[in-house]
Amino acid sequence: MFGNYLIGLREGLEAGLVVCILVAYLVKTGRKDALPPVWTGIAVAVLLSMGFGALLTFGSQTLTFEAQELLGGSLSIIAVGLVTWMVFWMRRTARHLKRELHGKLDAALAMGTGALVVTAFLAVGREGLETALFVWAAAQATDDGLRPLTGAVLGLLTAVALGWLFYRGALRINLARFFTWTGAMLVVVAAGVLAYGFHDLQEADVLPGLGNKAFDVSEQVPADSWYGTLLKGVLNFQADPTWLQVAVWTLYLVPTLVVFFAPGRAGSVAPSRAATEESKHDETPVATPTVPGSVPGSVRGSDGAAAADGDRLRDGARRTGGHSVGEQQG
Repeated sequence: MFGNYLIGLREGLEAGLVVCILVAYLVKTGRKDALPPVWTGIAVAVLLSMGFGALLTFGSQTLTFEAQELLGGSLSIIAVGLVTWMVFWMRRTARHLKRELHGKLDAALAMGTGALVVTAFLAVGREGLETALFVWAAAQATDDGLRPLTGAVLGLLTAVALGWLFYRGALRINLARFFTWTGAMLVVVAAGVLAYGFHDLQEADVLPGLGNKAFDVSEQVPADSWYGTLLKGVLNFQADPTWLQVAVWTLYLVPTLVVFFAPGRAGSVAPSRAATEESKHDETPVATPTVPGSVPGSVRGSDGAAAADGDRLRDGARRTGGHSVGEQQG
């Protein structure tokens, strides 16, 4: 359940930030007339994600056991691939998400209403489809559709609340750090889903080794115990995995976390102070409400100046070995 809460929270917050940035930009630039197409694209993306989840859930029930295992294993592997890509992409682009979306929205405004709908749909739809696929795969791994769904819904509701607080300017956090730590936890959850996906392929007779157990601690960790349920819900723990599952879990988790926390990569847990200052400026106030009396369109100039300042800070950090902002200016 925790793993699904985490995926719902993270994916929902990504989508929520996108919506906040799009809406706030249109309001600040005096283009409230463009809001209905944006909301239309968002609504279509949400409905499509829900439909995709329903199709996965109910469509697979008509298949034979071998076909269900083959489908479940294949989609689990695809889901882990998508989530891994999303984790690294968000870690790399979190600081610059605002400027990237502003550029796409400017282009869409120039092209017309249809482009606005498509832009909003693509921005939100990707997170929605990834969420539906990963939650379904996690539900297959736990053999319990209720708790994973409950966890995902709670995560999405939390993300909606946080998104609203961001938009109202009532909440400010270091998003780069948030996405780094939640991304690391998702990698651990994804490792369990991947291992179970390979177990499904073994049960479908696509891969060998179903009877070759690496260990069996079913008596020490009963599936119906509170700690067994906790390990299953958080880590997709299996008390009697095969050697292939253990190998896949290890070969995915260890290299992925090593690369994820590699020093010097963008969005590391301990960024330079220059990068931290840019993160605080460019991420957390993504959706400050419109200030009465502000000049429409002035946000473009301020964003351009912020981008230039951020570039200068990064360049300075590289030349000085990551010294503080004050030391660069002094």
